[in-house]
Amino acid sequence: MNTAAAIDAPSLRPAFADIEADGRALRLECLWIASERATAPLLVFLHEGLGSVAMWKDWPAQVCKAAGCRGLAVSRYGYGQSTPRPLQEKWPVDFMHREARDVLPALFAALGVDALRDKPVLFGHSDGGSIALLYAAMHPEAVAGIVVAAPHTFVEDVTVANIALARQAYLDTDLRSRLARYHADVDSAFWGWNDIWLNPDFRRWNIENYLSDIACPVLAIQGVDDEYGSLAQIRGIRRHAPQTALLEIPGCRHSPHKDQPAIVIQAVADFIDALDKPGRP
Repeated sequence: MNTAAAIDAPSLRPAFADIEADGRALRLECLWIASERATAPLLVFLHEGLGSVAMWKDWPAQVCKAAGCRGLAVSRYGYGQSTPRPLQEKWPVDFMHREARDVLPALFAALGVDALRDKPVLFGHSDGGSIALLYAAMHPEAVAGIVVAAPHTFVEDVTVANIALARQAYLDTDLRSRLARYHADVDSAFWGWNDIWLNPDFRRWNIENYLSDIACPVLAIQGVDDEYGSLAQIRGIRRHAPQTALLEIPGCRHSPHKDQPAIVIQAVADFIDALDKPGRP
């Protein structure tokens, strides 16, 4: 996350989905985009470690318009207006695995999305990108393609160092008040993310062994100047999943959709367009 970026919350009217996952009842914030395009491809937006439905602002609507698709943005448990995480609860090391394996399928079922028939396309940013990769590996028949922006497949020193800096910024600057515009319980959102990434046990987290199970087309995007990860992240995805197309963007940091929105919108639109054509990526 670029903590220096300006934060302005839009006016959104989300809906909610009630699901049972990981042994608990959860209410997840959802926002449908262009739902009247009932037969168009479904693009599902999976947010970063501090993101939410509102944090996307109007970018999902821009993408859906350019791609001629409908969209679904979701706030994960502990984020946005979804069920907050109790402060004493810590995310487990495999929290992204659980999101991909259990939560997303439960969410699709609650919303009446038949993923085996409709085969959504996932757009995941940062942690959301990692979840998209895991979902595609775990449910290969229930996804048409994935776009991952600044995903993590293993833990790098640069990632941990900048997450530690974000912790200090949360304590010492106005970061907390700025993030509070996007989360019903901002401490739930921030400390859930920050604590697990700075947990020494998380240094061994690695999902590279899942990547070869991904059968669908993949577009992996990363800023050349990403402060939260090196280009080894997306280059490693292509090494394990050769059908992956890479987009490395100069003058771009950890949030390609914010830093270079036009480039990313066009890339996503082209990717979705190619999925229905022979010789797709």
